[in-house]
Amino acid sequence: QASSKKYNTAINMPPTIITPSTTAPITRHLRSSVTKSEALSLYRDILRTAKHFHWCDEKGIPWHCKLRAEARKEFEASKEEKDPLIIARMLVTGRECVKEVQRKFNDADRKCWERIQNDVNRGGGAGVGGRQQ
Repeated sequence: QASSKKYNTAINMPPTIITPSTTAPITRHLRSSVTKSEALSLYRDILRTAKHFHWCDEKGIPWHCKLRAEARKEFEASKEEKDPLIIARMLVTGRECVKEVQRKFNDADRKCWERIQNDVNRGGGAGVGGRQQ
């Protein structure tokens, strides 16, 4: 007879519900070197992304310097965090933010190159200062 409970037939086990009392295995996993390597990978991705921001803010400070300093500050502040769920949330959020910034930057860069190519194709390539060549 068919049971009224629906289990995952691939492993024939009931679904796992994560509650504070069931996070012990997750805690051990998140405290492992995997978490440290994920954080280091994220930090390096942030630094690689930041170096593409060459322009300066209104005070004349290059954005890549400001972004690197801010990333360092955030990672230093987060270094003392012990809650594995908060750590995981920070890593996921950080990764999503970096991907979004990279996507927007790449879209803007692509649009700039398309505009340049369109100007060149129309014969309207502007020289220095926007003057016609």
